[in-house]
Amino acid sequence: MKKILLEMLICPNCLPDERGLKGDILEERDGDIIKGSLNCDRCGTGYLVKDGIAFLDPGYDMEKIHADSKYETAPALSSYMWSHYGDLLNEENASDAYGRWADLMRRHSGVSVDAGSAVGRFTFEMSEKSDFVVGIDNSVTFIRSARELLENRRMTIALAQEGLLTREMTVVLPESWDSRKVEFIVGDALALPFRSNALSSLASLNLIDKVPFPLRHFQEMNRVVKERDGQFLFSDPFSWSMDVAEVKDWLGGKNNGFYSGPGVENVIALLRGEIGDLSPVWTIEKHGQVWWKIRTHANHFELIRSCFVKANR
Repeated sequence: MKKILLEMLICPNCLPDERGLKGDILEERDGDIIKGSLNCDRCGTGYLVKDGIAFLDPGYDMEKIHADSKYETAPALSSYMWSHYGDLLNEENASDAYGRWADLMRRHSGVSVDAGSAVGRFTFEMSEKSDFVVGIDNSVTFIRSARELLENRRMTIALAQEGLLTREMTVVLPESWDSRKVEFIVGDALALPFRSNALSSLASLNLIDKVPFPLRHFQEMNRVVKERDGQFLFSDPFSWSMDVAEVKDWLGGKNNGFYSGPGVENVIALLRGEIGDLSPVWTIEKHGQVWWKIRTHANHFELIRSCFVKANR
Protein backbone atom coordinates (compact mmCIF):
# COMPACT_ATOMS: atom_id res chain seq x y z
CA MET A 1 0.00 0.00 0.00
CA LYS A 2 1.38 3.37 -0.95
CA LYS A 3 2.32 5.24 2.20
CA ILE A 4 0.70 8.47 0.98
CA LEU A 5 -2.68 6.71 1.27
CA LEU A 6 -2.40 6.73 5.07
CA GLU A 7 -3.54 10.34 5.40
CA MET A 8 -6.71 9.58 3.41
CA LEU A 9 -7.89 6.59 5.45
CA ILE A 10 -10.24 6.23 8.39
CA CYS A 11 -11.44 3.24 10.41
CA PRO A 12 -14.46 1.73 8.59
CA ASN A 13 -15.44 -0.11 11.76
CA CYS A 14 -16.07 3.20 13.57
CA LEU A 15 -18.39 4.75 10.99
CA PRO A 16 -20.30 7.06 11.16
CA ASP A 17 -17.55 8.44 13.43
CA GLU A 18 -14.40 9.17 11.45
CA ARG A 19 -11.23 8.06 13.18
CA GLY A 20 -7.84 8.16 11.53
CA LEU A 21 -5.56 5.14 11.36
CA LYS A 22 -1.95 4.93 12.54
CA GLY A 23 0.49 2.84 10.59
CA ASP A 24 2.66 0.25 12.32
CA ILE A 25 5.11 -0.36 9.49
CA LEU A 26 7.19 -3.54 9.67
CA GLU A 27 8.46 -3.47 6.10
CA GLU A 28 8.58 -0.61 3.62
CA ARG A 29 9.95 -0.37 0.08
CA ASP A 30 10.07 2.65 -2.21
CA GLY A 31 7.23 4.42 -0.42
CA ASP A 32 5.08 1.26 -0.22
CA ILE A 33 4.04 -0.35 3.05
CA ILE A 34 4.71 -4.04 2.37
CA LYS A 35 4.00 -5.46 5.81
CA GLY A 36 2.43 -4.02 8.95
CA SER A 37 -0.93 -2.88 10.22
CA LEU A 38 -3.21 0.16 10.26
CA ASN A 39 -4.54 0.67 13.75
CA CYS A 40 -7.52 2.49 15.23
CA ASP A 41 -6.96 3.93 18.72
CA ARG A 42 -10.70 4.22 19.34
CA CYS A 43 -12.06 0.71 18.64
CA GLY A 44 -8.77 -1.15 18.79
CA THR A 45 -9.12 -2.70 15.35
CA GLY A 46 -5.89 -3.47 13.54
CA TYR A 47 -6.13 -3.78 9.76
CA LEU A 48 -3.44 -5.99 8.29
CA VAL A 49 -1.12 -4.91 5.50
CA LYS A 50 0.32 -8.01 3.85
CA ASP A 51 2.32 -8.29 0.63
CA GLY A 52 1.56 -4.62 0.01
CA ILE A 53 -2.22 -5.01 0.29
CA ALA A 54 -4.24 -3.27 3.01
CA PHE A 55 -7.20 -5.31 4.27
CA LEU A 56 -9.73 -2.64 5.26
CA ASP A 57 -12.95 -4.62 5.05
CA PRO A 58 -14.32 -4.51 8.63
CA GLY A 59 -16.02 -7.88 8.09
CA TYR A 60 -12.95 -9.59 6.69
CA ASP A 61 -11.62 -12.73 8.34
CA MET A 62 -7.95 -13.37 7.61
CA GLU A 63 -8.39 -17.02 8.52
CA LYS A 64 -10.98 -17.49 5.80
CA ILE A 65 -10.49 -15.84 2.41
CA HIS A 66 -14.20 -15.84 1.59
CA ALA A 67 -13.95 -19.42 0.32
CA ASP A 68 -17.69 -19.42 -0.32
CA SER A 69 -17.48 -16.49 -2.75
CA LYS A 70 -17.48 -17.17 -6.48
CA TYR A 71 -15.30 -14.09 -6.90
CA GLU A 72 -12.36 -15.87 -5.25
CA THR A 73 -12.18 -18.64 -7.86
CA ALA A 74 -9.94 -19.16 -10.89
CA PRO A 75 -12.90 -19.23 -13.32
CA ALA A 76 -14.11 -15.86 -12.01
CA LEU A 77 -10.63 -14.37 -12.35
CA SER A 78 -10.41 -15.67 -15.93
CA SER A 79 -13.81 -14.16 -16.78
CA TYR A 80 -13.10 -10.76 -15.27
CA MET A 81 -9.58 -10.42 -16.66
CA TRP A 82 -10.95 -11.04 -20.15
CA SER A 83 -13.85 -8.66 -19.57
CA HIS A 84 -11.60 -5.86 -18.29
CA TYR A 85 -8.64 -6.20 -20.64
CA GLY A 86 -9.68 -8.29 -23.66
CA ASP A 87 -10.11 -5.26 -25.91
CA LEU A 88 -6.48 -4.23 -25.29
CA LEU A 89 -5.42 -7.56 -26.81
CA ASN A 90 -7.87 -7.39 -29.69
CA GLU A 91 -9.62 -10.44 -28.32
CA GLU A 92 -12.46 -11.62 -30.53
CA ASN A 93 -15.83 -10.52 -29.12
CA ALA A 94 -14.21 -8.25 -26.51
CA SER A 95 -16.22 -5.32 -25.17
CA ASP A 96 -15.24 -1.65 -25.27
CA ALA A 97 -17.33 -0.90 -22.17
CA TYR A 98 -14.54 0.28 -19.89
CA GLY A 99 -13.22 2.74 -22.43
CA ARG A 100 -16.74 4.09 -22.92
CA TRP A 101 -17.25 4.49 -19.17
CA ALA A 102 -13.91 6.26 -18.85
CA ASP A 103 -14.87 8.67 -21.63
CA LEU A 104 -17.79 9.85 -19.47
CA MET A 105 -15.42 11.21 -16.80
CA ARG A 106 -13.83 14.63 -17.16
CA ARG A 107 -10.29 15.24 -15.95
CA HIS A 108 -10.07 16.61 -12.44
CA SER A 109 -7.66 17.28 -9.60
CA GLY A 110 -7.86 15.29 -6.40
CA VAL A 111 -8.61 11.66 -5.59
CA SER A 112 -10.89 9.23 -7.41
CA VAL A 113 -12.24 5.93 -6.08
CA ASP A 114 -13.40 2.95 -8.13
CA ALA A 115 -15.80 1.07 -5.82
CA GLY A 116 -16.13 -2.59 -6.75
CA SER A 117 -13.00 -2.28 -8.87
CA ALA A 118 -12.60 -6.04 -9.46
CA VAL A 119 -9.35 -6.54 -11.42
CA GLY A 120 -8.81 -2.83 -11.92
CA ARG A 121 -9.45 -1.72 -15.49
CA PHE A 122 -11.44 1.41 -14.65
CA THR A 123 -9.04 2.25 -11.82
CA PHE A 124 -6.12 2.31 -14.24
CA GLU A 125 -8.17 4.33 -16.74
CA MET A 126 -8.75 6.98 -14.06
CA SER A 127 -4.99 7.46 -13.60
CA GLU A 128 -5.28 9.57 -16.76
CA LYS A 129 -8.13 11.63 -15.33
CA SER A 130 -7.19 12.33 -11.67
CA ASP A 131 -4.24 12.98 -9.37
CA PHE A 132 -4.63 9.67 -7.54
CA VAL A 133 -7.08 6.77 -7.79
CA VAL A 134 -7.93 3.92 -5.43
CA GLY A 135 -9.61 0.69 -6.48
CA ILE A 136 -11.51 -1.04 -3.68
CA ASP A 137 -13.10 -4.48 -3.74
CA ASN A 138 -13.86 -7.21 -1.21
CA SER A 139 -12.46 -9.96 -3.46
CA VAL A 140 -8.92 -10.72 -2.33
CA THR A 141 -8.23 -12.63 -5.54
CA PHE A 142 -9.24 -9.65 -7.67
CA ILE A 143 -7.25 -7.14 -5.62
CA ARG A 144 -4.14 -9.32 -5.60
CA SER A 145 -4.35 -9.61 -9.38
CA ALA A 146 -4.89 -5.87 -9.83
CA ARG A 147 -1.92 -5.13 -7.61
CA GLU A 148 0.24 -7.59 -9.52
CA LEU A 149 -0.60 -5.61 -12.64
CA LEU A 150 0.19 -2.41 -10.75
CA GLU A 151 3.62 -3.64 -9.68
CA ASN A 152 4.74 -5.58 -12.76
CA ARG A 153 2.82 -3.73 -15.50
CA ARG A 154 1.98 -7.13 -16.99
CA MET A 155 0.26 -10.36 -15.97
CA THR A 156 -0.31 -13.74 -17.60
CA ILE A 157 -3.43 -15.73 -16.74
CA ALA A 158 -4.92 -19.04 -17.81
CA LEU A 159 -7.99 -18.18 -19.85
CA ALA A 160 -10.68 -20.87 -19.75
CA GLN A 161 -11.26 -22.47 -23.14
CA GLU A 162 -13.36 -25.61 -22.68
CA GLY A 163 -13.61 -27.96 -19.73
CA LEU A 164 -10.07 -28.23 -18.35
CA LEU A 165 -8.48 -26.66 -21.43
CA THR A 166 -6.96 -23.18 -21.08
CA ARG A 167 -4.82 -20.79 -23.08
CA GLU A 168 -2.53 -18.05 -21.83
CA MET A 169 -3.45 -14.38 -22.06
CA THR A 170 -0.86 -11.77 -21.14
CA VAL A 171 -2.07 -8.29 -20.24
CA VAL A 172 0.41 -5.45 -20.60
CA LEU A 173 -0.64 -2.05 -19.27
CA PRO A 174 -0.51 0.93 -21.65
CA GLU A 175 2.26 3.41 -20.87
CA SER A 176 -0.31 6.17 -20.37
CA TRP A 177 -1.65 4.44 -17.24
CA ASP A 178 0.50 5.76 -14.40
CA SER A 179 1.06 3.14 -11.69
CA ARG A 180 2.47 5.80 -9.35
CA LYS A 181 -1.03 7.30 -9.13
CA VAL A 182 -2.88 4.03 -8.46
CA GLU A 183 -3.53 1.85 -5.42
CA PHE A 184 -5.79 -1.12 -4.66
CA ILE A 185 -7.18 -2.12 -1.27
CA VAL A 186 -9.51 -4.80 0.08
CA GLY A 187 -12.58 -3.06 1.45
CA ASP A 188 -16.35 -2.83 1.67
CA ALA A 189 -18.36 -0.53 -0.62
CA LEU A 190 -20.87 -0.13 2.23
CA ALA A 191 -18.21 1.14 4.67
CA LEU A 192 -15.72 3.15 2.64
CA PRO A 193 -12.51 3.86 4.59
CA PHE A 194 -12.27 7.49 3.44
CA ARG A 195 -13.02 10.81 5.12
CA SER A 196 -16.18 12.73 4.30
CA ASN A 197 -16.02 15.26 1.47
CA ALA A 198 -12.56 13.98 0.49
CA LEU A 199 -12.97 12.56 -3.02
CA SER A 200 -13.33 14.37 -6.32
CA SER A 201 -15.04 11.43 -8.00
CA LEU A 202 -16.37 7.95 -7.39
CA ALA A 203 -17.39 5.22 -9.81
CA SER A 204 -19.75 2.35 -9.04
CA LEU A 205 -19.83 -0.01 -12.01
CA ASN A 206 -21.97 -3.17 -11.99
CA LEU A 207 -21.98 -3.23 -8.20
CA ILE A 208 -25.28 -2.07 -6.74
CA ASP A 209 -27.12 -5.33 -7.40
CA LYS A 210 -24.29 -7.28 -5.73
CA VAL A 211 -24.45 -5.66 -2.27
CA PRO A 212 -26.91 -6.49 0.54
CA PHE A 213 -27.90 -2.87 1.25
CA PRO A 214 -27.85 -0.87 -2.02
CA LEU A 215 -29.05 2.39 -0.47
CA ARG A 216 -26.19 2.34 2.02
CA HIS A 217 -23.73 2.31 -0.86
CA PHE A 218 -25.29 5.50 -2.24
CA GLN A 219 -25.16 7.07 1.22
CA GLU A 220 -21.48 6.19 1.53
CA MET A 221 -20.78 7.59 -1.95
CA ASN A 222 -22.58 10.78 -1.00
CA ARG A 223 -20.58 11.06 2.22
CA VAL A 224 -17.11 10.73 0.70
CA VAL A 225 -17.50 12.75 -2.54
CA LYS A 226 -16.97 16.51 -2.33
CA GLU A 227 -20.04 18.66 -1.94
CA ARG A 228 -18.83 20.88 -4.78
CA ASP A 229 -17.04 19.92 -8.00
CA GLY A 230 -17.71 16.22 -7.45
CA GLN A 231 -18.43 13.56 -10.07
CA PHE A 232 -20.29 10.27 -9.75
CA LEU A 233 -20.43 7.58 -12.41
CA PHE A 234 -22.96 4.83 -11.82
CA SER A 235 -23.73 1.88 -14.07
CA ASP A 236 -25.60 -1.35 -13.44
CA PRO A 237 -27.76 -3.99 -15.17
CA PHE A 238 -30.09 -4.15 -12.13
CA SER A 239 -29.97 -7.94 -11.91
CA TRP A 240 -31.68 -7.97 -8.54
CA SER A 241 -31.44 -11.23 -6.60
CA MET A 242 -32.96 -12.36 -3.32
CA ASP A 243 -29.75 -14.32 -2.76
CA VAL A 244 -27.91 -11.00 -2.38
CA ALA A 245 -30.41 -8.56 -0.85
CA GLU A 246 -33.93 -8.70 0.54
CA VAL A 247 -36.57 -7.40 -1.86
CA LYS A 248 -37.38 -4.55 0.53
CA ASP A 249 -33.82 -3.27 0.06
CA TRP A 250 -33.79 -3.34 -3.73
CA LEU A 251 -33.77 0.07 -5.41
CA GLY A 252 -36.03 -1.11 -8.21
CA GLY A 253 -37.42 -4.17 -9.90
CA LYS A 254 -40.56 -4.48 -7.76
CA ASN A 255 -44.21 -3.52 -8.12
CA ASN A 256 -44.91 -2.01 -4.70
CA GLY A 257 -43.28 -0.24 -1.79
CA PHE A 258 -40.29 2.08 -1.62
CA TYR A 259 -38.23 2.23 -4.82
CA SER A 260 -40.76 0.30 -6.90
CA GLY A 261 -40.45 0.46 -10.69
CA PRO A 262 -37.30 0.49 -12.85
CA GLY A 263 -34.02 0.85 -10.95
CA VAL A 264 -32.43 3.43 -13.24
CA GLU A 265 -35.39 5.80 -12.80
CA ASN A 266 -35.11 5.47 -9.02
CA VAL A 267 -31.37 6.11 -9.10
CA ILE A 268 -31.88 9.31 -11.08
CA ALA A 269 -34.64 10.45 -8.70
CA LEU A 270 -32.48 9.57 -5.69
CA LEU A 271 -29.52 11.60 -6.96
CA ARG A 272 -31.77 14.56 -7.80
CA GLY A 273 -33.24 14.50 -4.28
CA GLU A 274 -36.74 13.69 -5.50
CA ILE A 275 -36.80 10.58 -3.29
CA GLY A 276 -34.63 9.56 -0.36
CA ASP A 277 -32.42 11.85 1.67
CA LEU A 278 -29.14 12.31 -0.22
CA SER A 279 -27.83 15.81 0.37
CA PRO A 280 -26.47 17.84 -1.31
CA VAL A 281 -28.22 16.68 -4.45
CA TRP A 282 -26.74 15.94 -7.86
CA THR A 283 -27.28 17.22 -11.39
CA ILE A 284 -27.67 14.49 -13.99
CA GLU A 285 -25.30 15.16 -16.87
CA LYS A 286 -26.09 12.12 -18.97
CA HIS A 287 -27.68 8.69 -18.79
CA GLY A 288 -27.89 5.78 -21.18
CA GLN A 289 -26.66 2.21 -21.67
CA VAL A 290 -23.33 0.50 -22.19
CA TRP A 291 -23.16 -3.07 -23.46
CA TRP A 292 -20.76 -5.11 -21.35
CA LYS A 293 -19.55 -8.68 -21.91
CA ILE A 294 -18.21 -11.35 -19.64
CA ARG A 295 -16.68 -14.60 -20.89
CA THR A 296 -17.10 -17.94 -19.13
CA HIS A 297 -15.15 -19.93 -21.72
CA ALA A 298 -14.41 -19.84 -25.44
CA ASN A 299 -17.95 -20.80 -26.39
CA HIS A 300 -19.95 -19.03 -23.69
CA PHE A 301 -20.40 -15.29 -23.20
CA GLU A 302 -22.89 -13.09 -21.39
CA LEU A 303 -23.99 -9.85 -23.03
CA ILE A 304 -25.17 -7.41 -20.39
CA ARG A 305 -26.87 -4.03 -20.80
CA SER A 306 -25.58 -1.81 -18.02
CA CYS A 307 -27.58 1.38 -17.48
CA PHE A 308 -25.34 4.33 -16.63
CA VAL A 309 -25.96 7.65 -14.93
CA LYS A 310 -23.27 10.35 -14.91
CA ALA A 311 -23.91 13.02 -12.24
CA ASN A 312 -22.12 16.16 -11.06
CA ARG A 313 -22.43 18.70 -8.27
